[in-house]
Amino acid sequence: MISTAATVALPAASAQAAATITNPGFETGGAATATPTGWTAYSAAGQTAASYTEAGGHTGSYRLTHWSASAYKVETYQYLSGLTNGSYTLTAWVRSSGGQNSAYLALRNCGGTEQRTDLPVTPNGGWIRIVTPVSVTGGQCTISINSDANAGNWLNVDDLTFTSGTTTVAARGVDVSTLKKSEDKGGTYAYANGTAADALTVLHSAGANYVRLKVWVNPADGYNTKAKVLAMATRAKAQGMKILIDFHYSDIWADPGTQTKPAAWSSYTAAQLATAVYNHTYDVLNALKAQGTTADMVQIGNEINGGMLWPEGSTSNWTNLASFLTQGANAAKAVSSSTQVVLHLAKGGDDAGARTFFDNAVSRSVPFDVIGLSYYSYWHGPLNDLQTTLDDMASRYNKKVIVAETAYAFTLDNNDSLENNLATSSQLTTGYPATQAGQAAALRDVLNVLEAVPNGKGLGAFYWEPAWTAVTGNGWDPADASSGNAWENQALFDYSHKPTAAMSWLAHR
Repeated sequence: MISTAATVALPAASAQAAATITNPGFETGGAATATPTGWTAYSAAGQTAASYTEAGGHTGSYRLTHWSASAYKVETYQYLSGLTNGSYTLTAWVRSSGGQNSAYLALRNCGGTEQRTDLPVTPNGGWIRIVTPVSVTGGQCTISINSDANAGNWLNVDDLTFTSGTTTVAARGVDVSTLKKSEDKGGTYAYANGTAADALTVLHSAGANYVRLKVWVNPADGYNTKAKVLAMATRAKAQGMKILIDFHYSDIWADPGTQTKPAAWSSYTAAQLATAVYNHTYDVLNALKAQGTTADMVQIGNEINGGMLWPEGSTSNWTNLASFLTQGANAAKAVSSSTQVVLHLAKGGDDAGARTFFDNAVSRSVPFDVIGLSYYSYWHGPLNDLQTTLDDMASRYNKKVIVAETAYAFTLDNNDSLENNLATSSQLTTGYPATQAGQAAALRDVLNVLEAVPNGKGLGAFYWEPAWTAVTGNGWDPADASSGNAWENQALFDYSHKPTAAMSWLAHR
């Protein structure tokens, strides 16, 4: 995340300054060394003892640790000079207890604005790789590891590299599939100052540059249809945003537990279903193209862990499933060869399961461009499992990856009659409280992990239903107008209709 903090004046630079990192793995100097070779510890409060090396590196024998039995502020830094001006990226393996006032890596005094990456919380002790890009314009740069911590808070850092090149998260998306229905039922939204505004405008002004819209075939409430999607696409493109179309191939929610065929397709044979997938996909996408809002990405199915169009298209019958997926992908490319085809699983923390699915798809020559994964930490596990899965998918299949869905709670309070999906403290992810700060950290850390996917293959993330606030008539069941919403505490608008703190992370770098 880019920081606009003012450049901090450090003590005099070390005489060991060089164009490459000295002692990047903290191996030189041994354990319990407050000043490992090449590094300097600094604390305005005289708390440099909180910075030291100890056994247990990510690789090698040692790691850098910040820790103290009492509250502390400390920085460990190294000054680089003689750099060729240009773009660079700092990569580091990190762990953190969480709970600090701040814990981050920074690149400062590089000729421009200080760049920071906050350390993710790792309650299971797993190492996470993070990156921080910077533009060097003055031939020098300072690598800085910072803690402003409470008693007992800790961080570990190891295996740093500082190499040419840059990183980014290109797609910072929002799924606003329920927004039109919310507006029609009286839902309102506002800027932080309370000024009423279009939710899509608020999200875009906060940094969202992509919209995700689901498509149902013939839903009971008349929303998420082709006509409604066309209208929302027009709004998104008018804001300068790109569009991801999410085909469910159902009249209702399609997810890992439910992949119900549209009623109109219920008696179709497998061959007829394949034709219906092609025709439906082509029809919607061609209509979007005709009105000047060509889809930039398209999901062929939603969270298809077990396949789609059950039972014919389940993963127990890969011949049919491969046919359905191929027909959807072919239809998308027939409309626009530049549209990126996504296959989407709810397996953000399950690398083995994702491998099984995509090995089957690849072995049957299913065409796709992007791998999409849902990641909700309270369902899919710790962040290092997400990183493992994203990295492996990108490398194993040579594809770009997205987190197609993610979200977290800003409160456990309910705002309607239906209990929320994330409703109790026992469901929360350790280190991420159900507060606005906790929600913001959860989104920030997912984006940090995506940015760190090697070779620029971490394309981006989509926050799921940030505008699905509690509005009477806009519940989860399209066939029941009285159904409630189990998601309002994970929206990016709070109960007074204003943006939560997490929304600002949509502007990630």
